[in-house]
Amino acid sequence: MIVITAPTSQIGRQVVNTLLEADAPLRLIVRDAAKLPEHVRDRAEIVLGSHGDASLVDRAFEGADAVFWLAPPAWSQSLEDAYLAFTRPAAKAIRRHSVPRVLSITAIGRGTEWQDRAGPVTASIGMDDLLMSTGAAFRALAMPSFMENTARQAGVMKEKGRFFGPIPSDRKLPFTATRDMAAAAARLLADHGWSGQQEVPVLGPEDLSFDDQAAIISEVTGHPVRYQQISYDQFKQQFLARGTSESVAQGYVDMYRAKEEGIDNTAARTAETTGHTTFRAFCEEKLMPVFAV
Repeated sequence: MIVITAPTSQIGRQVVNTLLEADAPLRLIVRDAAKLPEHVRDRAEIVLGSHGDASLVDRAFEGADAVFWLAPPAWSQSLEDAYLAFTRPAAKAIRRHSVPRVLSITAIGRGTEWQDRAGPVTASIGMDDLLMSTGAAFRALAMPSFMENTARQAGVMKEKGRFFGPIPSDRKLPFTATRDMAAAAARLLADHGWSGQQEVPVLGPEDLSFDDQAAIISEVTGHPVRYQQISYDQFKQQFLARGTSESVAQGYVDMYRAKEEGIDNTAARTAETTGHTTFRAFCEEKLMPVFAV
């Protein structure tokens, strides 16, 4: 039995679909079952509620062979509450039920000079420490920025021919597609043979600058698009305007400063850590339909 948290998230839903194709027995913790496709509801055991609820995870983790752990996005609460306080009940339940294997989605940065000052990265590493303290075999799939983060600005790109961020336009960074993260997670969850505790980065095939991204988007869509750097103050105000807490807004500033300084470039690209989805292929699938309308 594999327990999946956040099964309607970008990564979670892809993990669910891949494991169902392999006929894996799944138990899904979800707040609203109506958000799951009918074929998923028909084939998986559903536990209604939040995976931050102590009594719920205690029930859901009973008899589990593996747990896929993904903390929900942090917006109105503090990063401490969103990652650490939210995960503590799960760690207790994992220990209580002796769950053999746990896999989390986390961020690159453990063991680097930025580990303690990178906002959500710092919080996710603390979350992983809690999960590792249970003694379960553990894999942390560590991400850089997602390609989907750029795609969120597709409407602005189409309307204004620009997308925005605080990192200099020529800074080359790794990017990952959520599909590659989900594929790596599904492979590990379906494999009963691993043990120990380890962090595994999941990187895209190449490092790209935002200028590189803009050039690829322009070529793929046939519309000229450029990247425009904004100040970190502007970046923070965008988060606050969307209703995030001060902790979250400042945390994202700290994380992006760490990315600018090199935190994501500390992970080695190897055959094991490299996904298959190029940014060009991602744009052909995700951005071309937006520009074609």
